[in-house]
Amino acid sequence: MDSGFYAACTGLLAQTDALDLTANNLANLSTAGYKGQLEFYRSLDASMANHHISPLNQAVNNFGVLGGTAVDLKTGEFQKTGNDLDLAIEGQGFFVVKSPAGIRYSRNGSFHTDAAGNLLTATGDTVMGEQGPVQLPSGAITISSDGTISQEGSVVATMKLVTFAPGTSLTAGGNSYYQAPAGSEQPADDPRLSQGTLESSNMNPVAGTISLMTLQRHAQLLQQALSIFHSVFDAAPAQDLSRVS
Repeated sequence: MDSGFYAACTGLLAQTDALDLTANNLANLSTAGYKGQLEFYRSLDASMANHHISPLNQAVNNFGVLGGTAVDLKTGEFQKTGNDLDLAIEGQGFFVVKSPAGIRYSRNGSFHTDAAGNLLTATGDTVMGEQGPVQLPSGAITISSDGTISQEGSVVATMKLVTFAPGTSLTAGGNSYYQAPAGSEQPADDPRLSQGTLESSNMNPVAGTISLMTLQRHAQLLQQALSIFHSVFDAAPAQDLSRVS
């Protein structure tokens, strides 16, 4: 019975973690540049030793747990805003942001400037250019598809756009930011920016809602299983023990 109890317990923990992940994805449906997080599972071998065991023993002692998450890099839809400081990256690539926690990467191009002309993210962090933090003069500016920022024909700065080799592990860092292993960033080969445009979240609200409902149902069933193990199966040994003379 212990194997069944442990399997239900680890399953409930995995479903709870997956619920939190899915709920966070749905909460960011309206966040520009947000990339959904996908969960993946791994097998936990609960056997006490690594010696050969029977297929049945292996089946009842291997439990599924949440192994981690991966970032879904699928591109979201593009929406015209008309704001000159709203930028969207068509294809692969990330903006580089200097946050209090260090360098971060983002697809959220909802930018603004402060009184000194520093280009900032929606949360107030510094947007980086090829020569350092981007600082803009007052007045209208033009940002070309390759990230060159100009005013009246004079180049002001160039946006820093980077990409990563396939298989690079990106982890979510909050505020539509992502972290990458040190030294893994590469200059974007063919950057394509769209001025006055924002990329929406790549989450599908219908699929996300269905996934949330399914996970909730699975969690309820596992809770019922734990309750049965606790109240029914454990009751029999306790009753038998009282009969021992």
